[in-house]
Amino acid sequence: MPNDIDTVVYDVSDRIAWLRFNRPDKRNAMSPTLNRAMMAALDELEFRDDVGVLVLGGEGAAWTAGMDLKEYFRETEAEGLRGIRKSQRESYGWWRRLRWYQKPTIAMVNGWCFGGGYGPLFACDLAFAADEAKFGLSEINWGILPGGGATKVAVELLPFRKAMYHAMLGEPIDGKTAAEWGLVNESLPLASLKERVTEVAKVLIGKNPVALKATKDAIRRVCVMTYDEAEDYLVRAQEAANSFDNHGRREGIRQFIDEKSYKPGLGAYDKDRNAG
Repeated sequence: MPNDIDTVVYDVSDRIAWLRFNRPDKRNAMSPTLNRAMMAALDELEFRDDVGVLVLGGEGAAWTAGMDLKEYFRETEAEGLRGIRKSQRESYGWWRRLRWYQKPTIAMVNGWCFGGGYGPLFACDLAFAADEAKFGLSEINWGILPGGGATKVAVELLPFRKAMYHAMLGEPIDGKTAAEWGLVNESLPLASLKERVTEVAKVLIGKNPVALKATKDAIRRVCVMTYDEAEDYLVRAQEAANSFDNHGRREGIRQFIDEKSYKPGLGAYDKDRNAG
């Protein structure tokens, strides 16, 4: 599809939406224009029947180098507080939208992921990186703290000492280290990255979509709750999911108990088949 400004592009194949940053000459740095285009693309894809999973990638040699220092900082700051707040709402807005997206989301980090890139990295449900990718919080090197949620992402995903080291030294790490530290699920050679992401996306497409949405929301919600609060939330969330799609739950139980056609610990029930 290219959109009218081409800072973001996507295509849909076999129920996977491949959404990509598209400023390869700028290492896919996020500008106000790109942020607006991303929100529009997310709007377009979220409820399409032919989309089961969204993959966020990057054109060229980078995923995203973070915020465009010229367009996002210098030019918006020249507009005063009004310009700053507007640009913040546009960037944080699509990251927030992505965190609570209707469909499962996967970050496919092919290259650089720096600074502000940690916002969409954390927003995606799963993340896979190339061994050759580079991750870094470089803000300390040009005199600011890792803002835009990047410090929070580091603390959420990394052990305390690693988060401190990562943020205070500003040194990049490769994809293998990012996987060892917990920034991403897995790291593998760049040549194998898309194949692995496609494999995972196809598994997700085979799951019940209502249960997937409830599960991903639950994981994000309960991590900041006490055990008792989480227990109560999960009871209510399960009831809400059952109310919305009780047929799916009944069909999964039917195939397991009555047909004995699958084992829940080893795979999913056939969501495209009904009784009778």
